[in-house]
Amino acid sequence: MSLVRPPAVTSILVAELLVEGDRMPVHVHVIEHPDARVLVDTGMTDLHPAVADMDPRLFPLSLQGEFDLSSINLVINTHLHFDHCGGNHLFAGRPIYVQRRELHDARTAEDYTITAWVDPPGVDYVEVDGELEVLPGVRLVPAPGHTPGSQVVVLGTGEHQVVIAGDTAVFAGELDEPRTEGQRLIRSMDPEMVWLAHAHEPWRPR
Repeated sequence: MSLVRPPAVTSILVAELLVEGDRMPVHVHVIEHPDARVLVDTGMTDLHPAVADMDPRLFPLSLQGEFDLSSINLVINTHLHFDHCGGNHLFAGRPIYVQRRELHDARTAEDYTITAWVDPPGVDYVEVDGELEVLPGVRLVPAPGHTPGSQVVVLGTGEHQVVIAGDTAVFAGELDEPRTEGQRLIRSMDPEMVWLAHAHEPWRPR
């Protein structure tokens, strides 16, 4: 049976990137589910010449002393851009859920991501086609827009849903005036709140 109330979500700052002259935060999110501790996206752990122009400042999970890497049971990648999969290697041997389309594009499309960060040794992807309930009350839902293979994580059911959106909306204002398929999908759910990778606070409907 699905959870009616969504489990608690904790947002963790793992990096900052220089984007158009401003420092953009990069967050990952931990879901405290009764049956498992789930990490949504993994941020970055290393610098790379391909993104040197973004002047990354890193606060990787592996160096955050209060964060216990071994406590994570499974990982979900909303998509595989470098700032969302750069810590996947920290979770080798644990299931990492990603849409099949997204994994294919990350492995084959030119200038899509940092390819070496997608397939580090020991990483075990669970390739998903469409919607999937990975735990009671934790659903993966395709949300094309930012990338064709993006997915969001939907917590809870009915009137009490929380969404972890990755980059389906990069800025909160994009959910105020949704334009992509994924953004319109999120708004159609009428969620209580939406956690975004690049915002310190969740978006809430007006």
